[in-house]
Amino acid sequence: MSTATTALAGKAARDVRFLDSTIGKKVVMAITGVILVGFVIGHLLGNLQVYQGPHALDVYAEKLKSLPPLLWGTRIVLLISVGLHIWSAVTLAGLQKRARPVGYVKLKPVTSTYASRTMYWSGPILALFIVYHLLHFTTGQAHPQFVEGKVHQNLVLGFQNPLVSASYILAMLMLGMHLYHGVWSMFQTVGVNHPKYTPMLKKLAAAVSAFLVIGNISIPISVLAGVIK
Repeated sequence: MSTATTALAGKAARDVRFLDSTIGKKVVMAITGVILVGFVIGHLLGNLQVYQGPHALDVYAEKLKSLPPLLWGTRIVLLISVGLHIWSAVTLAGLQKRARPVGYVKLKPVTSTYASRTMYWSGPILALFIVYHLLHFTTGQAHPQFVEGKVHQNLVLGFQNPLVSASYILAMLMLGMHLYHGVWSMFQTVGVNHPKYTPMLKKLAAAVSAFLVIGNISIPISVLAGVIK
């Protein structure tokens, strides 16, 4: 075996050991979390064009479809990121359970927040919501009045159903809690944890979460209120 091959084999073994470690899984979760938060922000900024009228949103969607490498490249990166994010969360939960196979008789949270304590079940629920969202507004199987290419029309008709709007609003509130703890955890994972910066970083996490939640739920609320027609 050549020196180069031996070096590559050694590096691969170190990478595997790193991914098997708790910190390795947390780093994977942090990196994929950054990617997913970035996408959610971009997705919201695109959707906010609904306030500019049907033409603006439909043209925006058509431009995305006219760029298959960008569109499918983004989808592939997101699919991989979601998969790795779920894998790291599940394996970390498994490690935590094995470390304490017998649960607390009575849990008394001291420093944890409600958002952090709901991370493990809010994640799977949001994953299911993403599937529904794609079937509703992307492929149309879950949208009885779906028309290909009529993005603005599909959005308005979809959110005119109060139950659909309520499900989106609840999902966005859950996303906000998930992101608040997730964004803050990303900073901790990469070692940014200092009394001088901690309050500012927590405010940043809260601001990002609030922006995404308010921006997203404003759309179904505006449709129900007749602001967006």
